[in-house]
Amino acid sequence: MSAQLTKVLAAIDAANTQDPNQEDGQPAALLYGQRMSEQQLRLFPDAPDALQIAARGQHVERWKLQRSSFPEGRAGYLAWRKAEAEHHARVVTDLMQEAGYGADDTDAAARMLRKEGIKRDDQVQALEDIICFVFLKWYFAPFAAKHPAEKVQRIVKKTARKMSPEARARVLTEFDLPGDLAGAFAA
Repeated sequence: MSAQLTKVLAAIDAANTQDPNQEDGQPAALLYGQRMSEQQLRLFPDAPDALQIAARGQHVERWKLQRSSFPEGRAGYLAWRKAEAEHHARVVTDLMQEAGYGADDTDAAARMLRKEGIKRDDQVQALEDIICFVFLKWYFAPFAAKHPAEKVQRIVKKTARKMSPEARARVLTEFDLPGDLAGAFAA
């Protein structure tokens, strides 16, 4: 791992230690970033620096933009998600520039974090696949326990649609999903 990459990942972690939200006794954003890096290394071990950084920075400073400060409903949710993506991209590219990364790398990371080119850009799609694996491994069961079956089914279908065919195939071999949920990944 290069000194540049080490510096940026450490800076993202330092920012995320400030998250007031706790999960498993750690700042939630810090834990999420570590989980993202774990899955990135497992799924894409030869990933370029920009993908490694985008994975770790996917939720950098997420707590700073509260969902409650945006309108209720789908339009408000989508506006919040877009603002979050812009914020993550801005923070990550600033950290990358401070570490000496050039425009090609910073632009690539920003595109990934803003999800520009999903299904068309391999690196953007790789980040989305990592996000989906992290959700399924650590966040799906608690989510499913709090919501009705119809909503869970809808979210699983949306998750599967976001993933590459290769990632959907891996889900079927790596997760023990009930038939009705597994069907979303078989399509």
